[in-house]
Amino acid sequence: MIATLLFALFVITMLMGVPIGAALGLAGAAAIALANTETQWFGLLAVPQNFYAGLGKYPLLAIPMFVLVGSIFDRSGVALRLVNFAVAIVGRGPGMLPLVAIGVAMFLGGISGSGPANAAAVGGVMIAAMARAGYPSAYSASIVGAAAATDILIPPSVAFIVYSVLVPGASVPALFAAGMIPGVLAGLALMIPAVWLARRHRMGALEASLPRPPLFKSFVEASWGLAAPVLILGGMRAGWFTPTEAAVVAVFYGLFVGMVIYRTIKVRDLFVILRESGELSAVILLVVALAGIFAYSLSTLGVIDPVTRAIVNSGLGEYGVLALLILLLITVGMFLDGVSIFLIFVPLLLPIVNHYQWDPVWFGVILTLKVALGQFTPPLAVNLMVSCRIAGVRMEETVRWVGWLLVSMFVVMVAVIAWPELALWLPRKLGY
Repeated sequence: MIATLLFALFVITMLMGVPIGAALGLAGAAAIALANTETQWFGLLAVPQNFYAGLGKYPLLAIPMFVLVGSIFDRSGVALRLVNFAVAIVGRGPGMLPLVAIGVAMFLGGISGSGPANAAAVGGVMIAAMARAGYPSAYSASIVGAAAATDILIPPSVAFIVYSVLVPGASVPALFAAGMIPGVLAGLALMIPAVWLARRHRMGALEASLPRPPLFKSFVEASWGLAAPVLILGGMRAGWFTPTEAAVVAVFYGLFVGMVIYRTIKVRDLFVILRESGELSAVILLVVALAGIFAYSLSTLGVIDPVTRAIVNSGLGEYGVLALLILLLITVGMFLDGVSIFLIFVPLLLPIVNHYQWDPVWFGVILTLKVALGQFTPPLAVNLMVSCRIAGVRMEETVRWVGWLLVSMFVVMVAVIAWPELALWLPRKLGY
């Protein structure tokens, strides 16, 4: 009865417009209080204890740092220089600018762990450039929103950090390595419909008339940005610093490039950058902390075991259960953000993962792929919201383009399910 009330209260508060984190915390606290009616006040001590326990995890220190990195590189001008270099390589022509947008978003995924920050950095440059070349604004917003979703697959990734905190058998380095190949495949898969749609609908008619940047000059200007993923990922692989320390290194590197090399960031800009990243980090970490209360109430009320038994004994079999979970999570992903999905569902799904002896790293990649799909699936698509705001279009206008991009990334997720080595080969090769 209390378990039913827990989920009912959570859903009702969300439908009332209560933020997701507050809905999790309120539902969890109410369930804890009802489960301890005789010692209500003493039982409620579990609320602040689990609020703190939700935050008291070392890997979570990397989240505000990687969010700050995204904000710094957004303002540093790195994205513009990377775009010029990519255009110098691939040249001008129908479908080339969308291809460049996806490629630059993938590369920035190796610097920042935040999809919306990636969408802002790439969209700020590419949407205006694509408009000048004759691409419709809704199409440009769709490409940027989908391309930025590769950010949470290509390391470093905030989503993988949150998952590693929730699942003891999945380390951050192993998850980072596991996301590399699926992330690259997802980006390549997005390029196919992006170029095909541009050529089929004769977009970008003015692109060929625009100047092509000189290759060597653009390479020199982009070299500092090109070196960033090498420093971050190479330093972690060489053992110079942990993923959390790598986030701090990336912050100082980004400030050095923006303030000393490119001189696009002034001292007065630091307050705005710190405020924006602080607000976003606070929202993420507050949801993490409040979800800790919700997860505690799930475990104390004994909800997880009956749910696990019901799913396992449903007669669907291993792959039927996996298909059911993916269908459920894709549906949920249309309404909830990725961090919330991880915090709500991973505690429920972990016993199922253990029952079928699925590799937790592989399952983390599958779950993150689903979250990546949700980041540009209307009606609540955080990346698409950012790109649509930059493009000045309504999200409904992007549906005709986004559908093709969703299908292409879904095919990559199916491939990773069918061939787990796509995710597990690199971590094993690197010894994680």
